[in-house]
Amino acid sequence: MTTLEKLAATIAARKGADPDTSWTAKLLSKGPEKCAEKFGEEAVEAIIEAVKGDRARLTSEAADVLYHLLVMLASRDVPLSEVLDELERREGTSGIAEKAGR
Repeated sequence: MTTLEKLAATIAARKGADPDTSWTAKLLSKGPEKCAEKFGEEAVEAIIEAVKGDRARLTSEAADVLYHLLVMLASRDVPLSEVLDELERREGTSGIAEKAGR
C-alpha cells in the first residue's frame, strides 16, 4: 500500500470520528462545499510557492494539496482507487487526444 493509499484509508476511517478531536472529521462534518473550498485554498498556496520558487515550501504545500484533495474526494464518496483507475486508463494517451475525447 502506498503512502497516498494509506492516507486515503485514514481519511475514510476518520469520516465518523469526533470533529472535536480530528481535523479530518471536522472538515468532513462541514460538508463537500467546505472541503472543496479548503482544497482550493491549498491549491492557491501551492501555486504561490511554485511562482516564488521556494522548493521546501512548495513541497509542503503540495502535501497539503494532496491531503485536501483526498478529503474532498471522501466528502463525495469517491475512492482514491477510482481516480487511480482513471489515471491508468489514460496512460499512454496524449493529453491533447484525451481532452478531445471528452
